[in-house]
Amino acid sequence: MLPVAKQISTMKPIVPLLLLTLLLGAGCSTLGSRIAGSQAAFNSWPTAVQDKILAGEADIGFTPEQVRVALGDPQKKYRRKSGEGTAEIWAYTRGGTGFSIGLGLGSARGRSTYGGGVVYDTNAGAYDDERLRVVFQDGRVVALESRVH
Repeated sequence: MLPVAKQISTMKPIVPLLLLTLLLGAGCSTLGSRIAGSQAAFNSWPTAVQDKILAGEADIGFTPEQVRVALGDPQKKYRRKSGEGTAEIWAYTRGGTGFSIGLGLGSARGRSTYGGGVVYDTNAGAYDDERLRVVFQDGRVVALESRVH
């Protein structure tokens, strides 16, 4: 049997590339996949709603399902209680998915070795820079809040 380092170096280059592609694609939520997952509901919505969703936008009067199809799952949720009642707020940040690749080399007692790793993070860059807040009351969007600067 070949040593591990030799086994790795003799692998066809396509295998690591395929593994990386599968890893990066796992769990991705795209507009197309969200529409496909709710195709029957999407087809039943008015054309104006469909057009907004296809543009990746939410609007006043949208239901939570319509917002989820248009924008995906929110990174944060808040609940607001006021004299006007209780509202649920979905917050979307500027963060997104990302990945990093690391490679390490070492030598000890006349032997050298190397290793590597890949990290896939669905919250990469998800700092507190909210780009959009969607405010729901009684199951409908009543306000959209966005940053002005």
